[in-house]
Amino acid sequence: MRKNNLAGIVTISFLALFTFTACAQDHKQNEQTLAVLTNIESNTILLNNHENIVPLLNLDKKNIASVNLGFASQIVFDSLLNKYTKITSFSSANYQNSAALNDLEDDLKYFNTVIIALPATSANDARNINFIQSLSSNKQVIISLFGDGRTLSSFDAIKAPIIWTDQNTPLAAAIIPQVIFGGIGVNKKLTTNFSAKYTANSGFTTLPIRLKYTLPEDAGVNADNLREIDNIANEAINARATPGLVVLVAKNGKVIFNKGYGTHTYDDRSPDKVNDIFDLASVTKVTATTPTVMRLFEEKKLKLDTNIGAYIPKARTTPMNNIQVREVMLHQAGFIPYIPFHDAIKPTDHSADSSEAYPTKVADGYYVRKDYFKDVMWPKMLNAPIRTRGKYVYSDISMYVMKDIVERISGEPLNQYVSENFYQPLGMQTAGFLPRNRFSKNQIIPTENDTYFRKTLLVGYVHDQGAALVGGVSGHAGLFASSNDLAIIYQMLLNKGTYGGQQYFKPETVDMFTQRQSAVSRRGLGFDRWDPDLTKKYPSELASSQTYGHTGYTGTCVWVDPSRGLVYVFLSNRVNPSVTDKLSTMKIRGRIEDAINKAIDKGVK
Repeated sequence: MRKNNLAGIVTISFLALFTFTACAQDHKQNEQTLAVLTNIESNTILLNNHENIVPLLNLDKKNIASVNLGFASQIVFDSLLNKYTKITSFSSANYQNSAALNDLEDDLKYFNTVIIALPATSANDARNINFIQSLSSNKQVIISLFGDGRTLSSFDAIKAPIIWTDQNTPLAAAIIPQVIFGGIGVNKKLTTNFSAKYTANSGFTTLPIRLKYTLPEDAGVNADNLREIDNIANEAINARATPGLVVLVAKNGKVIFNKGYGTHTYDDRSPDKVNDIFDLASVTKVTATTPTVMRLFEEKKLKLDTNIGAYIPKARTTPMNNIQVREVMLHQAGFIPYIPFHDAIKPTDHSADSSEAYPTKVADGYYVRKDYFKDVMWPKMLNAPIRTRGKYVYSDISMYVMKDIVERISGEPLNQYVSENFYQPLGMQTAGFLPRNRFSKNQIIPTENDTYFRKTLLVGYVHDQGAALVGGVSGHAGLFASSNDLAIIYQMLLNKGTYGGQQYFKPETVDMFTQRQSAVSRRGLGFDRWDPDLTKKYPSELASSQTYGHTGYTGTCVWVDPSRGLVYVFLSNRVNPSVTDKLSTMKIRGRIEDAINKAIDKGVK
């Protein structure tokens, strides 16, 4: 009885990681849980992987279904699968007639990859084996088997990969999905003969290639030392610095902390969840535009020391013409910081309804006239005075310019390019522009209640006014994402350009763009960095000199510290219901980063 109680405690402790709201972790319980998890990991065996199907690669080419054939812990199983890419769930329990599995197979016709979870007891049912056999004839099938290994003999005729654990528990259900996607590597072999096919010493070895979702102790961090994050987050909410926030911490390729705090707004008491989608504001610059510049630079299609006019014909007769791309990426081009385009909007420039004359949607009930960017905004930027060239002056205009350059070179809109080249292959599900085209309002965190310009609460429409006027896709703002998606792409950068078995950048490219590249500022190319002026304590007091990332006006930041193997994501909507500087004056983002740094530096003692 005592053993069962302990199992329940450790299961609850670990599965807290995968709930959608904040919950406490306890170091001692975590150590017990980790011992169980480690045992499951070390005894999980991969069979039939002759074609190296596991771990799954090329996620952008896969449409994946998860099928439950009587597995009790499917909710946990699917929640972990969904950390890596979009999964559509099916259960045999929903197919009750005599031809149930035929109907299920028919509903799977549009999926090219099917992950099946079943307990050993279901493997004794010939209908299930026939179903798997039939699916395997024209789809990539991966079988997750939980329980008695003697049932492996039922799969002698199956060629699909099988991942087997003798445990049939929620904790086991959290391990096998990570093996499938390469969050966890395996090397265990069968120790006994189960059939003519599945004999002793059978088994394949895999290596980790993606993020692992685990406990702090698995990365050498004491969970008790992370509780300060809770205190600082709650302090921010109680001071009305922001209605809610989400924090994610990945250490050495392991997500060890991911919690939501507070609510969507002060009036909407829906709790912030770890998979909620936030307006990233200027984090767009380093998560969309800069990676595109990096890719085109690597392909030798874009040269940093070439002038703007060589790429943008309209710039050739403007003050911008002779400025080099490198200067733009360093915010040393001399551009003025900001042009308040929305202040110049005339009644004839916008309409409450869409039409051929007013096609660009800015918010609900607000459409701007055709070619407004081309006729009004772009000429103002191109002809703006160049006053501070050679000095560091942070300017949003820089990324309007870079968006135009990369779109000309790639021949694709920025939102399409980053989705195809980065977000989809990485398995990022929420990251992208124009989230209202893809997600319900309930999953998107509101930003400002705009009483001046758009006269509405902004939900899924970019907060930045200039980005809004160009239709929500801009180089400096407009990107939305969840914390997990940001962890994925910044783990790729921390890995020096490699993730999920694919190389996105050469290590030297990542180093070049993320390291200090300016003689007059702390900046890298596109990326913000640790400030050597220690009085500024930027981005935090304990951040190392290797730290790079960016902040966003809506109350967001992402920081990567290679010296600690750290990816830190902070997402909030501090501009709701209206702009407040409390998040900055209270140093909430930096203090949480330092709480994480202290916990990492202390380790497990």
